[in-house]
Amino acid sequence: MTTKARLMEEGWEMQLTMDEPRLSDLIEMYEELGIEVHLEPFNPENESGCNECMKASPEKFRTIFTRKKGNCNAQAIN
Repeated sequence: MTTKARLMEEGWEMQLTMDEPRLSDLIEMYEELGIEVHLEPFNPENESGCNECMKASPEKFRTIFTRKKGNCNAQAIN
């Protein structure tokens, strides 16, 4: 199972991939709205459209996943 699939199964929604300084601004905005934020390293397989610029410096970018607080759909793993 991919990381994206696992996160979506846990109730996370993929929002967008961003770098600084807007990344911090968006995290702050989501948290002020009471929304949980999870960051993942940039993965070109998760992106649609053109992402050639991001591929040149992938370490700069993070993908934002969000979910409403307390909205964990995770199942116990044996």
